[in-house]
Amino acid sequence: MVSTLIASIALAAWLYLLMFNKGFWRLTEHDERFVPEGATAPEGAHVIAIVPARDEAEVIDASLASLLKQDFPGRFEVVLVDDDSTDGTGDVARAAAAKLGAADRLTVLKSGGPTDGWTGKIAAMHRGFDYVRSLPKQPDFVLFCDADIAFESHVLARLVAGASARGAVLSSLMVKLRCESPAEKWFIPAFIFFFQKLYPFRAVNDPECHIAGAAGGVMLVRPEALARAGALPAIRDALIDDCALGALMKKQGPIWLGLTDDVRSLRPYPHFADIERMVTRSAYAQLDYSPLKLAGAVVGMCLVYLSPPLIVVLAESPARDIALVAWLIMAQAYMPSLRFYGLSRARAFALPLIAACYTWFTAVSAWRHMRGRGGEWKGRYQAPA
Repeated sequence: MVSTLIASIALAAWLYLLMFNKGFWRLTEHDERFVPEGATAPEGAHVIAIVPARDEAEVIDASLASLLKQDFPGRFEVVLVDDDSTDGTGDVARAAAAKLGAADRLTVLKSGGPTDGWTGKIAAMHRGFDYVRSLPKQPDFVLFCDADIAFESHVLARLVAGASARGAVLSSLMVKLRCESPAEKWFIPAFIFFFQKLYPFRAVNDPECHIAGAAGGVMLVRPEALARAGALPAIRDALIDDCALGALMKKQGPIWLGLTDDVRSLRPYPHFADIERMVTRSAYAQLDYSPLKLAGAVVGMCLVYLSPPLIVVLAESPARDIALVAWLIMAQAYMPSLRFYGLSRARAFALPLIAACYTWFTAVSAWRHMRGRGGEWKGRYQAPA
């Protein structure tokens, strides 16, 4: 009786997610569909990219080169904010720009790190945005982007064309993360799947829906709209900075979030421990640092993801039959994420085990926060006490 009830709850949860969670699992929101037919980037458009960078000397050369080589019909410059780096990131960036003959389009600003009440990335973004706002001629758009990603040459023109045609105040792309090592192949597609389940892209892109989000790797914003919203000080303590910015900007006008194949992460996650560090940095922040929400999340993950295969193996019909249907639906929902990364659909049946690991990551994130070591990023512990 108990196993039948649990299996029925799991099945009901998956039916709801498939039918009523804005089709998150279908991966329909993609930058190839962002630009309306016939729309192009306006001639003479002016864009300034702000790139916060902390100890990124290994990848900044490739990242900056991809930015400075953008095939863009207007004016495009880059402001790199060297966030208290110790590896010569700023010097490598200057050399990369000079090698391309683009030294005049790169400005390197120094940042001494965040002050109390600020997270490091947002403080660096604020340093760059303050500089841009001080310029005599304001750009049409500001592009916030990470220092560890590489762009195809047409991406900026596509973003500006779509944002201009749609009147979007924020246009964001979910960077395609590396998926080469065994750890990446097992965990990265699930990361995208879980993110879209929490922030269904169709819901984010619907002006009538309260759900808001963004992906921090690539965020094109209208500077006047950001200034009206209170700019970066309004979210200065946010650990999940991209979704905080998405919520802030959706109050100012339409926002858009989608997947892309044309912006790639340069940061590898070769081992399980690397994936764990990536997730535990902000998992507990997603739960608002609430022990009650943590308990609810753990129970929910166990019911929805772990119970179906366990009941299939250990219980008898009708519980086993109901649980099997739930497991099959779960696998079917996960398959598009695997296809997006070119992986076998058979991996979808391992989602319960992957979900168990993500549940563990969330518990570890909470434990580290309680020890005063939450939000770790390159030697900084940024989660609020």
